[in-house]
Amino acid sequence: MARIVIAPDSFKGTIAAADVAAALAAGWTAVRPDDEIVARPMADGGEGTLAAFAEAVPGAVRVPIRVTGPSGFAVDASWLRLPATDAAPGGIGVVELASTSGIELLGDARRPWEASTLGFGQAIAAALDAGVSQLVLGIGSSASTDGGTGLLTALGARFTDAFDTSIAPGASGLDDVAKVDLSRLRPLPEGGVQVLCDVTNPLLGGRGAAAVFGPQKGLDEEGVARADAGLARLVDVLRGVSGDTVAGSLARVADPEEAGAGAAGGAGYGLLVWGAEIVPGAERVAELTGLGDAIAGADLVVTGEGSYDGQSASGKAPAHVSALAEAAGARVAIVAGRIAADTSGLWRALSLTELAGSSEAAIADPATHLRAAGSALAEAL
Repeated sequence: MARIVIAPDSFKGTIAAADVAAALAAGWTAVRPDDEIVARPMADGGEGTLAAFAEAVPGAVRVPIRVTGPSGFAVDASWLRLPATDAAPGGIGVVELASTSGIELLGDARRPWEASTLGFGQAIAAALDAGVSQLVLGIGSSASTDGGTGLLTALGARFTDAFDTSIAPGASGLDDVAKVDLSRLRPLPEGGVQVLCDVTNPLLGGRGAAAVFGPQKGLDEEGVARADAGLARLVDVLRGVSGDTVAGSLARVADPEEAGAGAAGGAGYGLLVWGAEIVPGAERVAELTGLGDAIAGADLVVTGEGSYDGQSASGKAPAHVSALAEAAGARVAIVAGRIAADTSGLWRALSLTELAGSSEAAIADPATHLRAAGSALAEAL
């Protein structure tokens, strides 16, 4: 009997990590029913982060909440409360941007100028109201490029134009931002705030929030330049270069060049202003969910994501899962929607696109092809 740990990330926009793990497990047990299967869905801060914690942490409780969605409509979401520990007697609150202000909530529409992170901030505020001792925030899959102004507004900040009128939500409001009042900004919980992030982009410039991530949110070339200028204006205001100097507030002067400041349309920067710490997402998720302990003694670890490519080695969940497996002496298999990276160091690598015959077929019914992949891996062991 072999011990198999299945720890995939979600296949973004196609199938959740928990469903990926379940399909792979079903395919495996159809061939080798006596093996021990340990399913540990993974995440790196994007969609599926809440589900990964809920699946792996005994006693985790979902707390329902209604927030303002990315373009102003109401969204029913939840945050997750992890059990109390000596270090966090009030428990740890896990809040996910993807389910409160995420791009998937817009369907096929894009709202590059109106979309904001207000709902994400409202969910953070709800967790603070509940008395959590620490916050863990996942910030992937954002719909906006608002520099975190929406979430900071929900936490008590006020951003205004030259006439002391509150700016519009989203990136469009950054055209007019001239002043900021952070005197009512809520304090961080006593255990601090950790931001799970899988990118290292700065806020501004050619590698910044607007240039790199803006096009997928609907910004054209002219829009990218305008949004980047708005983010630069926000930085100036928060530094006190234009508008009123922020004095005596709880916020700190954040460096727009800090790794991760450009994540989630600049939400990373807004959270740095609040005083949060940006940490490698997959690494922290694995630590909090005990993935390393689960992998100890495994014969094989199966991981994967929608697209296994050149970016997968840079902070993505499969790279960290693979590193844990190799450290434990276990073989590693990758299952992905498409594979466009070197897999020579892996025991096996399976592409759903190849199994299904086309990317369209793989996307149309991923669970079926994941079960086939699970069976193929079991037959190869």
